[in-house]
Amino acid sequence: MQSVTHIFKKILLTFVASVFAISFLLPTILTVANSFMSQQEISSNYGVIFNQYGETEYGERNTDYVSEKVNLKFIPDMVDVSQYSTVLLKSPEYLMKFWNSVILVVPIVIVQIVIALGAAYSFTRFRGRLREIIFFLYVALMLMPFQVTLVPNYLVADWLHILDTRWSILLPGFFAPFSVYLLTKFMRRIPESLIEAAQLDGASEWQIFTRICIPLCKGAIASVAILLFIDYWNMVEQPLIMLSDVDMHPLSVFLSQINTGEVGIAFAIATIYMIPTILIFLYGEEYLVDGISYSGSVKG
Repeated sequence: MQSVTHIFKKILLTFVASVFAISFLLPTILTVANSFMSQQEISSNYGVIFNQYGETEYGERNTDYVSEKVNLKFIPDMVDVSQYSTVLLKSPEYLMKFWNSVILVVPIVIVQIVIALGAAYSFTRFRGRLREIIFFLYVALMLMPFQVTLVPNYLVADWLHILDTRWSILLPGFFAPFSVYLLTKFMRRIPESLIEAAQLDGASEWQIFTRICIPLCKGAIASVAILLFIDYWNMVEQPLIMLSDVDMHPLSVFLSQINTGEVGIAFAIATIYMIPTILIFLYGEEYLVDGISYSGSVKG
């Protein structure tokens, strides 16, 4: 009887998990499928979602929402790659926005992890009241929504005369507290016996840091890199506030500015935009799970 109950619970949990998984995947599948549809097919499936009749006398946009039944299709009637040819070959501004995202995100991920490794090692090896207070401030700053720190960042960037430059995005990203907190918590789980044994063998602090702590933190480093990349790849508010030059905006900002007459192109760009994050997650999934589930044990 117990085995039947166990099997029933397992089937029920599997069904519930499958429903949630499909629900989360549907928007992605729909986006990819619609990117291979022609503009005419997209219009026939979704109709007119809203009509714009200009502006009112008060300068407000007059939008009339039309109640129509939307026909969601996951398989196009005829595969059309014209949107991709437009994005990749005929409209260089889309690729320019993509590379703007790469130029902003990749340095932030690399430099933030390098800085966080040094700070985490310091918080782990050299404890004291002052360092614990500083670490507490790191935690408090990390818990604040980034919208709260956006105004101080803007004021500091203005004071440094780096507004409207990529440095106004890069510098706050370099010194963000999230990775410091995560790597500190991870390093503090490294057995003290390993470090003491290395010290008995005459290892210096640099050797302990590079030959013991960093190798044991590979899973955590990969986890932090994946989370940082996904977070900064999707940033919108920072570029909008810090960069007035539209040519410097990343693709995440540009996606929201595509007009309703280019829905097919929007689907194609969204598909291209998802590829880096999906590939990084699939490649680093094992490291991500290992870094999160690490319990301080030493692998032989």
